[in-house]
Amino acid sequence: MRTGTSPAGAEALIRLYPEIDVRSVLATITQPTLVLHRRDDRVAPFAWGRAIAAGIPKAKLVEIPGADHLPFYKSEEIVDEIEEFMTGTRHVHEPDRMLATVMFTDIVDSTARASELGDTDWRRLLEQHDALMRRELERHRGREVKTLGDGFLATFDGPARGIRRARSATEAMSELGIEIRAGLHTGEVEVIGDDIGGIAVNIGARVGSAAGPGEVLVSRTVTDLVAGSGIEFTDRGTHTLKGVPGDWQLYSVAA
Repeated sequence: MRTGTSPAGAEALIRLYPEIDVRSVLATITQPTLVLHRRDDRVAPFAWGRAIAAGIPKAKLVEIPGADHLPFYKSEEIVDEIEEFMTGTRHVHEPDRMLATVMFTDIVDSTARASELGDTDWRRLLEQHDALMRRELERHRGREVKTLGDGFLATFDGPARGIRRARSATEAMSELGIEIRAGLHTGEVEVIGDDIGGIAVNIGARVGSAAGPGEVLVSRTVTDLVAGSGIEFTDRGTHTLKGVPGDWQLYSVAA
């Protein structure tokens, strides 16, 4: 805005705004009209938008969530409303999806260990755990999605890389005197900003919760994708994963 006018010009505009009053001409608008106003607009109260819509004979008022006054903030919401108003239909936005190997890890018996160590020492151990996990992620070109208290959610562009990272992390944790478990699944995930979601993420979480101390557990999907990689597995049988339909064959990664 500073590059849009001089200080004197900005002052003149600010003085002009309170003088603008269009109420007397609203009734002359005969075309169907769309009035958009953000619910918590910090510059112009929502009541003003309601008053303008009430003064136009064929107006439709749409309340847009948010507090920003500028129309180009989250403009997709405004564009969607305009599209529906002009055409009668609204474009359905397909979620951003990608194929990824999802890995969940967590510290075994973390609650008991935290009680044993006390808050200060437990927090220090968690910091060391997080640093080691991030080091292993960097080595194997993984992406940290988020931490989960005493665990991690990460993605990889290939299942073999994810398995090797999980295996090396479980072995490296012996330096800290702790055990972790890991679960991996490959599938389509929904990208939600910096986070991910979808059924593949849920399956990865359930596989991780079924792993034992120091174990890397994977779904049958993962074993099929890494055939020929030299990674060996032990069949852990069929499992029912909470909230996921069907039975799932799980495999443990050989040390």
